[in-house]
Amino acid sequence: MLTLDAEQTAARTWFESLRTRICTEFEAIEREAGSDARFDYLPWDRTDPSGAPGGGGVRGLMKGKVFEKVGVNVSTVGGLLDGEFGKSIHGAGDDPRFFATGISLVAHMANPRVPAVHMNTRFLVTTKRWFGGGADLNPPLPVAEDTADFHATLKAACDAFDPAYHPRFKAWADDYFYIPHRKVHRGVGGIFYDHLEGDFAPNFAFTRAVGEAFLDTYPRIVRRRMNDPFDAADLATQRAWRGRYAEFNLVYDRGTLFGLKTGGNIDAILMSLPPVATWD
Repeated sequence: MLTLDAEQTAARTWFESLRTRICTEFEAIEREAGSDARFDYLPWDRTDPSGAPGGGGVRGLMKGKVFEKVGVNVSTVGGLLDGEFGKSIHGAGDDPRFFATGISLVAHMANPRVPAVHMNTRFLVTTKRWFGGGADLNPPLPVAEDTADFHATLKAACDAFDPAYHPRFKAWADDYFYIPHRKVHRGVGGIFYDHLEGDFAPNFAFTRAVGEAFLDTYPRIVRRRMNDPFDAADLATQRAWRGRYAEFNLVYDRGTLFGLKTGGNIDAILMSLPPVATWD
């Protein structure tokens, strides 16, 4: 069992509580659509490369009428980072010990008029302590109203802390969620931040605000679009777009690499992959 200090405990508790609230809201949307789908929770344990217990997490997965596949995972892990990979992690170049706790969410929707979405926030400890994460909207068929709603809600969360945050973190998302070999962005963006270190209290408060902003805006967008009509051409567009999404997550995504390199649960790490995708 990992021994956590007060900051680590506070972060873990928040991520777990946010998971519960998000899953409850997503299940409520399924009820509104006449579905009885619920999340299935799979606990998992991790063994550190040293052989010691290395924490673990819970994979939450739901397949329903509105959410074709949605995963909401929480994990709290720690131990030793492995070899050269460890040297690439902020603050771990000279000391491989680490701690990480966070929430990771990806939703792929049954109706191609409803945008898919990704959200992740995390707290990491090496020789430094920092928060990272963000959220980005991934519509196969973008709608200006939804994109504006998503960005405005995240901007308000950022502006409450620092007016420089939103332009900086929005640009970071645009740069990060890009598929170089396709020369296209993964979606319509959002915010991305990392290595937010220094005073724990305001950085933790900002990370909580990002989670609250996501919980405010995304269910609203889902309810706005989930009954929109669609046709076979829309589904074909969605499935081709999902192929691009899978390419990014398997080739470029840092979170996927971190999970695989630190001995995370494979099913939880790869829950981000869409249920059906096409490549022509």
